[in-house]
Amino acid sequence: MSEPAVSITLDDDARVYRPGETLLGEYRIERMDASDVKAVEVSVLWYTEGKGDEDLAVHQFERLSTDDGDWIDTAQPGRFQTTLPRSPLSYDGVLLRIVWCVRVRVFPRRGREFVGERPFVLGAVQPGRVIEP
Repeated sequence: MSEPAVSITLDDDARVYRPGETLLGEYRIERMDASDVKAVEVSVLWYTEGKGDEDLAVHQFERLSTDDGDWIDTAQPGRFQTTLPRSPLSYDGVLLRIVWCVRVRVFPRRGREFVGERPFVLGAVQPGRVIEP
């Protein structure tokens, strides 16, 4: 049997999102029975990659837990929605990248957690470039 997985789709996929716009989408927990899920966390966040320290900040977070009485149905998609902030904007520079994404973490009753991630672009900042002398 295949390993469980998470798929994430955005309602308005394949475009740049502007600050203040609403990000809507859904996630599906695949190849796992609902009775085997203990909790699900859905985050909209950004992180940096590149030189120096890596940063991460969570814009929106939601946790569903069967211990708290939440109903988690793997047969149906879960929905998420948030209004995107003014900053930081996505950036793909020479030394640094700022990446926005939706991240879904699934905690099974037994075994290790698994994660799905769907990057998206916030803002229309031109990529950095190296200037030759």
